[in-house]
Amino acid sequence: MLSRREAIQNLAAFFLASPLLQAQRPSSGGDDPMLDLANVFDFAKYAKSKLDPLAWDYMDEGSEDEVALRDAREAFERIIIRPRFLTDVHKIDVSMKLFGMDLPHPIFIDPAGGKNCVYPDGEAEVARAAGESNTLMITNGGIDDVLASGQGPKNWWQVTTGGQFRTENMMLNFIEPLEDNGCGGICFTVDIMHVSHRERSIHNKLVRNWCNTGIPRDAQGNLIYGPTDVYWRTGDYPSRPFPTPTWETVKQLRELTDLPIIIKGVLTAEDTEKAVEAGMSGVVVSSHGARQLDHVGGTIEALPECVQAAGGKIPVLIDGGFRRGTDILKALALGATAVGVARPYLWGLASFGQKGVARVIELLRTELALDMGMSGVANISAIDRKLVRIRK
Repeated sequence: MLSRREAIQNLAAFFLASPLLQAQRPSSGGDDPMLDLANVFDFAKYAKSKLDPLAWDYMDEGSEDEVALRDAREAFERIIIRPRFLTDVHKIDVSMKLFGMDLPHPIFIDPAGGKNCVYPDGEAEVARAAGESNTLMITNGGIDDVLASGQGPKNWWQVTTGGQFRTENMMLNFIEPLEDNGCGGICFTVDIMHVSHRERSIHNKLVRNWCNTGIPRDAQGNLIYGPTDVYWRTGDYPSRPFPTPTWETVKQLRELTDLPIIIKGVLTAEDTEKAVEAGMSGVVVSSHGARQLDHVGGTIEALPECVQAAGGKIPVLIDGGFRRGTDILKALALGATAVGVARPYLWGLASFGQKGVARVIELLRTELALDMGMSGVANISAIDRKLVRIRK
């Protein structure tokens, strides 16, 4: 005869084995490996396992010694959150407004070249993900069909590096289609006037055009070089066939359109002040993912002086090294209006295409909301400079 203790143990074992109880347990992801990836770092590992090593290096690398690339992450560790308790955080609202747009969260999709090296038709995949997640997207272009289908982003900006700004007619030819197609703003990336030394790709003998077409290999895995292919190398003295844009250029652009114009690549108070003086609508504090000039520090370190220089006259956005909700929360506390990501959504793209991009955005949005709740702030407007201190 069973003792009372044995009977209770047997009953517990019966219930634990019950299909009903099993059905109530949270799924670990089931047959969808994407749901087993807990954060953007997991997506990075998964993407690396799928990508050609040259494609991974191109996406992952910084320029030269990659000091700025390391600084971009390490700088976040010196910013400490000062949580506030006994505030009502039963509902968390991460929505915001920017240039008249109602955005569900302060995370935007940065432009990134070479998406086809990561995933076929990558720009369109990201555009559909931006539409699915209702995320502001800064596009490299080529998403007209996605926009026409109604599956693209509701809010999008067009990026330019200034090649269309040599004459007024070129500017107008650039502006008019954007105005006709519902573009929300022009994002002028100012930190890529010369090709940097990205030495992982240089050592890999990468042909830069492969970043658009994919990495060509034969059946044995050897790289295939065409007769006109020139791989990335050092030792070429920098030059440009035409004068590069100046502040006078953007003042002229300002006179030709009512679209918001955002200067991306600002790292100093001086350039922020010039952007305000030139009538720019906003700036993005950015180091181009630490892929251009090295030794510029983390963008989060440059943010406070740029916010102070803007003086509340224009919004200051930021990108560079953001991987966690706490990273985004710290930037908002230091005065950023919104935060851009590139590598995280590229990891999602490489892993699962459109679904992976949307999932990465959702993870970051959810982390931000949770971190806000645990910090005692229920909405974006409640985040201020008092929420963080900087470790010396």
